[in-house]
Amino acid sequence: MAENISSLGELGGALGTTQEAPKHVKKVDAQGRAYATGKRKNAVARVWIRPGSGKVTINKRDLEVYFARPVLRMILEQPLGVANRAGQYDIIVTVAGGGLSGQAGAVRHGLSKALTYFEPELRGVLKKGGFLTRDSRVVERKKYGRAKARRSFQFSKR
Repeated sequence: MAENISSLGELGGALGTTQEAPKHVKKVDAQGRAYATGKRKNAVARVWIRPGSGKVTINKRDLEVYFARPVLRMILEQPLGVANRAGQYDIIVTVAGGGLSGQAGAVRHGLSKALTYFEPELRGVLKKGGFLTRDSRVVERKKYGRAKARRSFQFSKR
């Protein structure tokens, strides 16, 4: 190296071009909907959002019918509450696999991603809330020679 660099300013000049953060653009289909896939445990949710009155349809059923427990509905509405967009979007969801709790988490993940596709400026708020992170924890598989994944059979001396 022929020249010595003594400050950070010189380092920036020596490197040349600086990379900028990637620009997120609005991703909308021909019908004006944003689509995203959300996953949690073994559940997979496909979520479409479009501007509307706030109607939520899950597997062709109403939100209150599909998720009867208030806790599951609260999980679903968290991203909209954080982004201050409650009642502004019609949401259509098809979800399969897993149990109701995993499905609610999958819908929340998909809804958060769809919101960022529709309004890229919401990405920072949703990312800070942890809604864009895929929770990768899944049930550990059962091993042979074991009662469950890790539990041993009961020991007996005779």
